[in-house]
Amino acid sequence: MTSGTVYGDGRLPTRMPRPKDAFDGIYPCEFYTPEELLDSEQMYTIYEIARLLQGLDPDADVDEGTETVLVDWAVPWVMVNADDLVIGEPPTDEDPGYYGLRD
Repeated sequence: MTSGTVYGDGRLPTRMPRPKDAFDGIYPCEFYTPEELLDSEQMYTIYEIARLLQGLDPDADVDEGTETVLVDWAVPWVMVNADDLVIGEPPTDEDPGYYGLRD
């Protein structure tokens, strides 16, 4: 039995790294700024931010494995952009926190 993760089956490619000319296309690695991503009048959970970072609606239906990967990308984005964000108290102890743009 092969074990794996949400990132793949656990097997590494036979050749790493690869030369740039081995790819059909190479694109800039760009991320949204908080101002580009978030509405200044709204607060968002990490799950909603994760979807927005992928160009999805905040309430888009995604499977659990996909959501785990999306959140794995969203957490560092929130940390890097913390100076531009505020945190709202969760409505209950079971609910996630909410993030929004700092005024």
